[in-house]
Amino acid sequence: MGMWSKAKGLAQQAPPERNRYVDFLRALSILAVVVGHWLVAAPYVDASGKVVGGHLLGILPWSQWLTWSFQVMPVFFLVGGYSNGVSWASTRAKGGHYSDWFASRIQRLINPVFPVLLVWASFAFAATQLGMARETVRMAVFLALIPVWFLAVYLLVTALAPLTWKLWERLGFGSVALLVAGAVVVDWLTLARGVPYVNFANFIFVWVGIHQLGYAWQQGRLGPNKALALFLVGLAVLLGLTVYGPYPIAMIGVPGAEITNSMPPTLALLALGMTQNGLVLALEPWGRKLLDNLTV
Repeated sequence: MGMWSKAKGLAQQAPPERNRYVDFLRALSILAVVVGHWLVAAPYVDASGKVVGGHLLGILPWSQWLTWSFQVMPVFFLVGGYSNGVSWASTRAKGGHYSDWFASRIQRLINPVFPVLLVWASFAFAATQLGMARETVRMAVFLALIPVWFLAVYLLVTALAPLTWKLWERLGFGSVALLVAGAVVVDWLTLARGVPYVNFANFIFVWVGIHQLGYAWQQGRLGPNKALALFLVGLAVLLGLTVYGPYPIAMIGVPGAEITNSMPPTLALLALGMTQNGLVLALEPWGRKLLDNLTV
């Protein structure tokens, strides 16, 4: 069963009153990241029988363009903004407290991860005891758990949701513009001035900026026409930054590269997020109709 079928299946399990397209995008983004990281890692067995990572992006430079399709964490954060906006608004309407709300969000995010960690921890222990080379075990576990890295960042963005929601209510799309401006300044300080460590601030500027778009979506302020404009502008900026600018094509790290677009994120990754999210939101009417028909 392919990624598309799995994502559709997960979306169909959502209650009728939910926007199934939200669940579909969440599932598709996670599956795409998992598959993409495995393909990029290009693991193979060498002459000695060890499993090693070949890193496809370094072996075949043209494959770096593929990361524009598989680095879809921006879609996950868009969906996160939508979901956090719905849940926080509901909590406020009921007079709930931030601590209870955040605890419930942590539980919803972490609970599915524990079984995965348990399975791979058990595999690592059993494989080592059975004599499998430690390097092979390490590589297998590393490849399996690569996608988990984003959970820490997402938890941070979720923790800030009440503040970013208030910012959205006050400034609307102006809050997105402020965060984009912050990312521009950070990259200028990093690339043009060589200021160390300041680029880590882009974990906030980039991911919260994309998360804000989820609020816009949830409030119906990012319809298909605006989304299409966002896609076109984002794509133009992305091409300008990567093809003609200093940013690499690859949206994840490449061995030996001086600049990485993901750790920490850069303005180029933010532009990719605008491009991807503009596209998926422009396609929302078609996607929702398709998912609704599948449940009939």
